[in-house]
Amino acid sequence: MAAKTVADQLVSQLLQAGVRRIYGIVGDSLNPVVDAVRRTGGSAAGGIDWIHVRHEEAAAFAAAAEAQVTGELAVCAGSCGPGNLHLINGLYDANRSGAPVLAIASHIPSTQIGMGYFQETHPDRLFVECSRYTEMISTPAQSPRVVQSAIQHAIAQSGVAVVTLPGDVAEEPAEGAAPPLVRTGTPALVPADADVRALADAINSASSVAIFAGAGVRGARDELLALADIVGAPIGHSLRGKEWIQYDNPFDVGMTGLLGYGAAHDGIHDADLLILVGTDFPYDQFLPDDVRTAQIDVAAETLGRRTGVDLAVHGDARSVLRALAPLVHRKTDRQFLERTLDRHRKLMTKVVGAYAESVKQRTPIHPEYAASILDDIAAEDAVFTADTGMCNVWAARYLEPNGRRRFLSSALHGSMANALPHAIGAQFADRQRQVVAMSGDGGLSMLLGELITVAMYKLPVKIVLFDNSTLGMVKLEMLVDGLPDFGVDVPSVDYAALAATLGIFSRRIEDPAEVESGLRAAFEHDGPALVDIVTDPNALSLPPAITGEQVRGFALAMSKMVMNGGVAEAVQMAKSNLRNVPRPSQFS
Repeated sequence: MAAKTVADQLVSQLLQAGVRRIYGIVGDSLNPVVDAVRRTGGSAAGGIDWIHVRHEEAAAFAAAAEAQVTGELAVCAGSCGPGNLHLINGLYDANRSGAPVLAIASHIPSTQIGMGYFQETHPDRLFVECSRYTEMISTPAQSPRVVQSAIQHAIAQSGVAVVTLPGDVAEEPAEGAAPPLVRTGTPALVPADADVRALADAINSASSVAIFAGAGVRGARDELLALADIVGAPIGHSLRGKEWIQYDNPFDVGMTGLLGYGAAHDGIHDADLLILVGTDFPYDQFLPDDVRTAQIDVAAETLGRRTGVDLAVHGDARSVLRALAPLVHRKTDRQFLERTLDRHRKLMTKVVGAYAESVKQRTPIHPEYAASILDDIAAEDAVFTADTGMCNVWAARYLEPNGRRRFLSSALHGSMANALPHAIGAQFADRQRQVVAMSGDGGLSMLLGELITVAMYKLPVKIVLFDNSTLGMVKLEMLVDGLPDFGVDVPSVDYAALAATLGIFSRRIEDPAEVESGLRAAFEHDGPALVDIVTDPNALSLPPAITGEQVRGFALAMSKMVMNGGVAEAVQMAKSNLRNVPRPSQFS
């Protein structure tokens, strides 16, 4: 397409970068760009599709998911002022998730900037904190290089780049030729020999070693498992590390933290040496402060910022582990590993697995049971998106990775309402792949309009709604702080009925006996589907290590409930959760 205007030139540059769709909402200052997209003829003609979402926040979430699933640049856009401001939450999520996303933030007429004009904001300032690169195009001659630089930053630094473009500048004749996009392979960051040798000496001298892995082990799975085998180390993982290291892993001991399960917490606290690999796990209260700790990471700025580190190795996980392998001696004493694995097996069978099994006939439906059934029937290469909060907990504990499934969440930014727009982006990336949104009713209701987007494009997204009419994670936070829950409950809504009005296949399930058949019917449907599973509002997640302070807080909150007349609520909450707390006698 011959460039005629700045907008035409920008769109041509996006096409050269492999972009096939832009998520956003049309309007005023963005119209020149939208019209340039229209004239490409859409992806069917080798051009770009405009994907009309209902809220720009969803546009940014969708672009983030597409970028994470494909590994390629994805694009979102917003009109001036409020339009592009709506992008900011999804862009924060994209940037912190390492998703290569370009955002086009259109602007008021250039001659009006700084004059308090209608809808005036300063997007070139506002998006600085949630991007790797942000710049405003002031002249046509400047445009091609700024756009190229933005694309280059987003791809090279795996994050967000923002181009601010006044509407009048977008309409001006293009000037100059666009620089070609530069693409390279992914380089290895090789560690310093002295650092590797120091870590090897520490491993060889340690009586027991534990590993805690994050998303940075992607691409280094075989090397990490080989190290664990040599030194007899159990491997715990973060939520973002789950899909890359948990499956087919004979050393797996689960997660720690607020979403945790299994023996990971005990393993990393009982070891003589803890090795953090490719993780910037933020919850320092779940990391030991009395265990010698080493850390391996490709990002030097993350080394030692969560917990005290005795040894640090700067390099990508694969390069470090390969350099380490010939220097590490095999440990013949496997008692620590076997003891930790045995505890993990007991936790998984006597608590996590048994709990899901024991409640399959209980009403209201326990979310653990629904999640376990979902895991059984979902496709082997499904993409799961999970809302922040309790849906993240059930996904972490009950959905099994296998090397082909993908798991997307707002794990670092922790935003509500991410599951559905993430699912939209993942489904646009591949219409033939099964995409499952694990939504909470709080998250779904926040961006409820995106059901219209799903219906409009007939996206075959399967929305599994964990509908408990409460903000479960917030309720738990209040209880452990000794506060009776307040402001977290909302009226019951029949979301299946709402979806049905849009022509979306839907089921509302209140009987646990109907969970499996309802999910199967939805998954077999050729098109969008929503399964509204009415779950127990009192079924909450408890972390793997419960402190005395948390127990006292929970007891205090229960007492306040009783004193305020909520005896029945307190009793029901205890019934719904205390059976899920392991007793010491179970593991003796």
